Amino acid sequence: MEEKDLVQEFSLPIYIGKGWMKFQGVLLILYGILVIFTIIGILICWIPIWMGALLIGSSNKIESARTTGSKADFHQSLSKIKTYFVINGVIALIGIIAVGIAIIVTGGAIFSILNFLK
Repeated sequence: MEEKDLVQEFSLPIYIGKGWMKFQGVLLILYGILVIFTIIGILICWIPIWMGALLIGSSNKIESARTTGSKADFHQSLSKIKTYFVINGVIALIGIIAVGIAIIVTGGAIFSILNFLK
């Protein structure tokens, strides 16, 4: 089997989902644009825009890889998806840590108020 045929075969599952990748990418970019209008959003709006651009770029590269059988396009598509998931994972970890800190602070505040009322 030729390399072109292998690339086309291996890219099929991602190629089938490319429409959803583009849709999610557009939603992330729109979300990033809306976040600009908040105070904190001005600092973080670039993250969802970047993630959306990664998904759209990956979708375009997988389409090219499927059409032409280009190994480089296939690799670039997977690389963009990897970067998207790394960013998403870091954001998830930051969120989990923030929630943990909020729980500890809230618990401490409630404990202090209850002690004060005794």
